[in-house]
Amino acid sequence: MHLSPVDRCISLFDGGIFVEVPVQDPLVDPLGFKDQKKYPDRMKAAQKAAEAKEAMLVVEGEMGRTPVVVAVQDFGFMAGSMGMYVGNAILAAAERAVELKRPLILFSAAGGARMQEGILSLMQMPRTTVAVQMLKEAGLPYIVVLTHPTTGGVTASYAMLGDVHIAEPNALICFAGPRVIEQTIREKLPEGFQRAEYLLDHGMLDMVVPRGEMRDRLIRITRMMMNQTPPVAGDLPKPQATPTVDKDETAKAPSE
Repeated sequence: MHLSPVDRCISLFDGGIFVEVPVQDPLVDPLGFKDQKKYPDRMKAAQKAAEAKEAMLVVEGEMGRTPVVVAVQDFGFMAGSMGMYVGNAILAAAERAVELKRPLILFSAAGGARMQEGILSLMQMPRTTVAVQMLKEAGLPYIVVLTHPTTGGVTASYAMLGDVHIAEPNALICFAGPRVIEQTIREKLPEGFQRAEYLLDHGMLDMVVPRGEMRDRLIRITRMMMNQTPPVAGDLPKPQATPTVDKDETAKAPSE
């Protein structure tokens, strides 16, 4: 049950209101890549299918009156593959968080690096690591929520560098998938191998949180890590049930 980045942000932010953070556009087709289709044609098809510009949305707003920057990966856009735009997005998110002195919360969901960008997509692994280091040097929290699935070079870089690692129930989280591993070692893997609950039991995650509890848990964690007073139950603004979304840079609730 995948959520689009916009729907996820609406469910998290107070009143469902948030503002998009600009992300620099990379070169459209740096390698002139073509398989069954030209890369620009694949991009146009993906943008139409996902109704999104690229595989990551970066926004800012308040969550339980706590100002935050949030980056959400879109598995519906070319399997959330990590290319140059995703690298630019994470760098923009980190820079904005440092500028405003806010925590950064990242929701990961990806099949790995984007093959149409070749080595340039793999270069986003060290780039995003530098972006995370900027947050750590500024003393700002970096919280990662791993959703289904988070795999490949994404898991091997920014998705596992958080101060706190949260996962949604039963999310697949790995570098190489279980089918590839079974074919390589020719052995049957343990039940639930590489799923969120298995990784929690083996120390790779801090907690597994159902989607309906995610907002409240993130509010408590971010306020604690920012040395703010605990949230008061029943005194926090909630997301609107049926907000409308401005297609430009701002999502607004009907009352705004």
